[in-house]
Amino acid sequence: MVPGVFFARPNRFIAQVEIGGTVETVHVKNTGRCRELLIPGTKVWCRFCDDPKRKTKYDLIAVWKGTRLINMDSQAPNAAAREWLASGGLGKIENLKAETVHGDSRFDFSFTKDGKPCFLEVKGVTLETDGVCAFPDAPTERGAKHLRGLKQAAREGFGAYVLFVIQMADVKYLRPNDATDPAFGAALREAAAEGVQVLAVDCLVTEREMRIQNAAAVRL
Repeated sequence: MVPGVFFARPNRFIAQVEIGGTVETVHVKNTGRCRELLIPGTKVWCRFCDDPKRKTKYDLIAVWKGTRLINMDSQAPNAAAREWLASGGLGKIENLKAETVHGDSRFDFSFTKDGKPCFLEVKGVTLETDGVCAFPDAPTERGAKHLRGLKQAAREGFGAYVLFVIQMADVKYLRPNDATDPAFGAALREAAAEGVQVLAVDCLVTEREMRIQNAAAVRL
């Protein structure tokens, strides 16, 4: 991991970052908007990748927002959630598997808890204002589809969970971002009403790691 300074984001996949006095083209591991994070002059952390097959030598992993370090690697929430589940985050579970299909949905994880088959979908959260976090930061029909799939699974008697992994520490609560995507907010409330468990956790974030830390409140 190396420090840098963000300058520009020509498209969703790359950014211009000054690293060691040289402006490098780096891969952005998050296709979301992240406009409130990626502001010219912002300090960031990038991971060096020594792979001759790659077009870029670095991945943009984390960004400073004031005194708050926020991980923006879209793959990190699933990795952190798997560690959290395996270490007892939801209590004792068995048969933990990734990428499980049920009906017309593919969920991030499946497992058995108290003898009941369960499905869990992970959503990474980077949008924050004064400690209040919101999801999503851009309209996501895919996200609403996952919620409808979880709602159907709950109706069929399965355990159903959606876990919002907030990629930063010390937050107040999480809420659906109705201003940006009212359909997702409606789907989340409907899912909760049908028995889908809506959970949120914050994370300890450093330049070298991100791991789930504390439960966070959810306000629907």
